[in-house]
Amino acid sequence: MSTSRIVVTGIGASSPLGGTAPESWSALLNGVSGTRTLEHEWVEKYNLPVTFAAEGAVRPDTVLARPMAKRLDPSSQFAMVAAMEAWADAGAPEVDPDRLGVDFATGIGGLWTLLDAWDTLREKGPRRVMPMTVPMLMPNAAAGNLSLHFGARAFARTVASACASSTESIVNAFEHLRAGLADVVIAGGTESAIHPLTMAAFASMQALSRRNDDPAHASRPASIDRDGFVMGEGAAVLVLETEEHAKARGAKIYAVVVGGGVTADSYHITANDPDGHGAARAVRLALEVADASPDDVTHINAHATSTPVGDPNEYSALKQVFGDRIDEIPVSATKASTGHLLGGTGALEAVFTILALRERQAPPTINLTTQDPEVPFRLSGSTIPLGDGDQLAISNSFGFGGHNAVVAFTTA
Repeated sequence: MSTSRIVVTGIGASSPLGGTAPESWSALLNGVSGTRTLEHEWVEKYNLPVTFAAEGAVRPDTVLARPMAKRLDPSSQFAMVAAMEAWADAGAPEVDPDRLGVDFATGIGGLWTLLDAWDTLREKGPRRVMPMTVPMLMPNAAAGNLSLHFGARAFARTVASACASSTESIVNAFEHLRAGLADVVIAGGTESAIHPLTMAAFASMQALSRRNDDPAHASRPASIDRDGFVMGEGAAVLVLETEEHAKARGAKIYAVVVGGGVTADSYHITANDPDGHGAARAVRLALEVADASPDDVTHINAHATSTPVGDPNEYSALKQVFGDRIDEIPVSATKASTGHLLGGTGALEAVFTILALRERQAPPTINLTTQDPEVPFRLSGSTIPLGDGDQLAISNSFGFGGHNAVVAFTTA
């Protein structure tokens, strides 16, 4: 592994807050909620116990050319929209295709394509099932299509580690660049799984908030009256490259990726370890790779899903790493605004973390009512200035299966 510095030169996002990264960031700073009542006929048809979610602010099929949109599942459409934005933002780097890679992620993959095809088979028979069904539903569809569109031939890899997926994909990209496998990597994650089946399934396991009468205030991480997460959808993408490559072409640099840590709890298939040892080890690994100490961290984007159990477990894990200082570090719990994008959430929160460093302000955490004494993070309903001087921020993601992933950034 080389010691090359890895930098961020492009960002893109299509989220519940906006159709681009700047729109999403502006809405986040203004305290906007992306959660709304679902207007689909299937909500009433199936008598769903949860009737709201954080859908993408801009439908991706209205952005893409129709022939492209038709051959992509919505999850890959979101990925393509965010990647096109990030690539243009990076200045469309001229790079040898053999030195351009894709590290992408999803938690579930082409769910809509799979279940629509099943409905077609049952109602109309096998001859009516689309020949593109499998290439659209496979979990590596987004990575494969990004590779095709941008001519990336170094590799096109997919990671699926539930809600830790896209933070893990960024860590993978960081490691692949440092290993010399590419000069530029398109990294990120996507999800589009607001479907009656997943809504029913997550509701059945008591994971979703049930504030049907007040959707915009349903996701309330660290509040004592939180009652579950809000389903979200969308994608976010980072263009990463070696600093040498970026400087040689005069690219603007948003931030530096300095470390990443990936661990497993080996505790339970859905619950995270209440002792938080796996999550704490992921943070320590990220800081160790960054050659940094806990005292260097100036901002944290917490996983903070707004579930009764997950939020205090994350606090407990971070307390192990930072001690009493965890109560002083500005923390943002941005799922309060965006909902939970599952496999796309880590990449979106990485974009927010990068912009927080660049603008030296931690974004607000909306919907904080009475803060739970078991989750006494330093949260605020307003932005928190990060001050002058060097900044180091981490973004945490944890997923079903016991996956823990943490990525660390510094100011450029």
